[in-house]
Amino acid sequence: MGRGKIEIKKIENVNSRQVTFSKRRGGLLKKANELAVLCDAQVAVIIFSGTGKLYEFASSCMAQILARYNQNRGRLQLAPADEQADNQVILHEQPAAEIDALKHEIEELHLMNKRMMGKELDELTYNELHKLEHQLTDGLLSIKDRKEKLILEQMERSKQQEKKFALQNEALLEKIEELRQQTRISSNIENRLSLSNLSSSSMHDWRFKEVTSDTSLRLGISPVTAIASEATKMPKLEKSDNVMHLD
Repeated sequence: MGRGKIEIKKIENVNSRQVTFSKRRGGLLKKANELAVLCDAQVAVIIFSGTGKLYEFASSCMAQILARYNQNRGRLQLAPADEQADNQVILHEQPAAEIDALKHEIEELHLMNKRMMGKELDELTYNELHKLEHQLTDGLLSIKDRKEKLILEQMERSKQQEKKFALQNEALLEKIEELRQQTRISSNIENRLSLSNLSSSSMHDWRFKEVTSDTSLRLGISPVTAIASEATKMPKLEKSDNVMHLD
């Protein structure tokens, strides 16, 4: 994967700007040195940083290179007018030729697209049609393979989801069974407590009857007579003139 293009503009962050300057400066000076060594050229590089610090590189003597530059700069400025005109024509012709080439390429792509859709086929020869058929067949096979791959991926995802739901369902069933067991244990405890209370009450009544019977027998009174005697000793409620009297 290629590196993305960096927008060429001033870096606002000062620290980032200094780091970038240091890296780019080193790369530029390295390239200048390589150019001088590989091509036996005289190369001079002069750099002033944003803070005004000077950096320079010269393949030989900086003063000699600058003197040679000053001598040749005048010749470049005094170039014939017709030569400058020819250069301008070349500069204008090159972009126009590139634009025409791009337009032609776009037209070819549009035509190819139409033919891939089964249009504009009248001008094609048998061999060209055969080639186009193979291209379409290969394209259809690629599309089919891609569709099958997507279907298999979808099926795999569905299986994973189904497995996940099955595990969740199993966990829920285990939780429900655990709650049921806890409920059974609680019910058993409550039943045992109820039976225990009922047994205690029955035992108390039985002991009361046993004591009463035993006492009656000792006094020579039948149990029935003793119980009736106890009942007669209880206070009676009489109702007279809407007033309750306790005897």
